[in-house]
Amino acid sequence: MTNIDRMKQGKVYNPDDEALLKEQLQAQELNDRYNELRRSGLNLKSDMLQQMFAEFGTGGMIETPFHANWGGKHVHIGKNFYANFNLTLVDDGEIYIGDDTMFGPNVTVATAGHPIEPTIRAKHYQFNKTVTIGKNVWLGSNVTVLPGVKIGDNSVIGAGSVVTKDIPDNVVAVGVPCKVLREINQHDHDYFYKDEKLDI
Repeated sequence: MTNIDRMKQGKVYNPDDEALLKEQLQAQELNDRYNELRRSGLNLKSDMLQQMFAEFGTGGMIETPFHANWGGKHVHIGKNFYANFNLTLVDDGEIYIGDDTMFGPNVTVATAGHPIEPTIRAKHYQFNKTVTIGKNVWLGSNVTVLPGVKIGDNSVIGAGSVVTKDIPDNVVAVGVPCKVLREINQHDHDYFYKDEKLDI
């Protein structure tokens, strides 16, 4: 079994494989070109996102700078996605993001891990586990999502959280490690911030 096969199957593999590095470099160079585009070049950015990503839905935008191990090659994003500055995707494995999802600044989504056993880790071996983020999810500033995690539809992850385990639909979750704080409720429908009434 080749390293590419092992990578795609979520097994431990050696990312220093020459064929993998060649393919990854091409994806990273597209990522570099995206970061060089001017802010006024929205059409160019939109076209390039379609080239870079496995899937990138209409109406989406990623602010620059943006960094990804594979330039988005293994990332599937729905419609109307928005990511603020300094998004980092460790996309050695697959990442799925639903429609209408928003990321604050400095979000990291990681699919890659390394064995704990030191002699194997010293040889650069790694593994990848798929991350799935649902529809209409909001990840606050500086959130980190770890390999293998699933975040349910409509949920909000508070700023600075580290998501180590699955999060269900329709909840607010915060902390290090991230835990469910509460369900989204009527108060959230009536008020937009603390006790300030929503008037739209």
